[in-house]
Amino acid sequence: MASHRKPRPAGTRVAGIRTPALATAALTSVALLSQTADASPSADDKPSLEEVEKKVDDLYRQAGSATEKYNAAKEKTTKQRKKADALLDDVAQRTQKLNDAREELGSFAAAQYRTGAAAPDTATFLLADSPQDYFDRTQLMNRMTGRQKAAVDDYITQQSETMEKRKEATESLQTLSESQSDLKTAKATVQRKLSDARELLSRLTAEEKARLAAIEKREQEEAARKAAELAQQQAEEEQRRQEAEEEQRRQEAEAAAAAEQEAGTSTAGSSESGSGAASTADSSYAAKAEKALAFARAQVGKPYVWGATGPDSYDCSGLTQGAWKAAGVTLPRTTWDQVNAGTTVSLAQAQPGDLVFFYDDISHVGLYIGNGMMIHAPKPGTYVREESIYYDGEGSIYSVVRPA
Repeated sequence: MASHRKPRPAGTRVAGIRTPALATAALTSVALLSQTADASPSADDKPSLEEVEKKVDDLYRQAGSATEKYNAAKEKTTKQRKKADALLDDVAQRTQKLNDAREELGSFAAAQYRTGAAAPDTATFLLADSPQDYFDRTQLMNRMTGRQKAAVDDYITQQSETMEKRKEATESLQTLSESQSDLKTAKATVQRKLSDARELLSRLTAEEKARLAAIEKREQEEAARKAAELAQQQAEEEQRRQEAEEEQRRQEAEAAAAAEQEAGTSTAGSSESGSGAASTADSSYAAKAEKALAFARAQVGKPYVWGATGPDSYDCSGLTQGAWKAAGVTLPRTTWDQVNAGTTVSLAQAQPGDLVFFYDDISHVGLYIGNGMMIHAPKPGTYVREESIYYDGEGSIYSVVRPA
């Protein structure tokens, strides 16, 4: 950041003339004082309100990105925990089957040993932890009954499968541990960014906070103006679309009437199929979108909490996920996955219910409600609210996605 300190006037220096001793001492003192002043912080070095606002906004954006990493890590941890638990249950069941098979082998060995029907090495084979080591002994296998051989085969199978599942469970637990570590790191990052933002804001005086509020108000007014422009643009586009459809229907009706007069039969019904299918698709989406919007409107006023999915608080992607879930559509948890969960459309074509994504790192999302406005959960310290999609400038809009 460039210094705001006024430049010190340069002294006049004539080359080739030696400086008297007293003048040299004076110049040395000035130089030392100048170095001391440079080493000490100056009030002029204090960042401007615009710089503070930008830094705070950057920190909130970084916290938003870290929140999505936290959400992704949390989702992965939850899935991995379920997988690990299932594997451990499976290992426990297989271990029980292995013990049952071992007991059956033991009963065979004990019975044969008591009756003398088997040689001592047969009992050793049947009671061994690794009967495969003896399995190739043809003479021993010939002494076994079919039931005994089946018991041995079952034991070997159970032992092999149990060892494999134990290995898989161990690897799953290791992955779970890594996911938990990622979760902890993401959480710490969010907390650090939010703490830095709060620290910056806490340094502002009452006057500076008032001036900052005035700056934000001007930005909101500009965002509202841009939203009104988009609303006008979309209204004109809709009017042109309706006029085009009306003209198409008129032409089709005229063509149908002409054909009827010429052929003496009615063909009017066949000309409506194409536009009728499109109209049905539009109405189906509109019905789902209305349910999503009704849910979102019911959440207005609830606090933003990073990582929250309701019902008492939300983060941005938690709100959009919950809204579309109410409409019967399942969205992924994070903004990075939600952006791929539908069809991308242009901003001019945005319809109520569409998802509006922000920033190059796709770290924020809102639910479009029409007229350049959206419902979203902005950032920590705020509440779910209706706001212009230009709330952070036109350049912050990444894409618009229709999820159903």
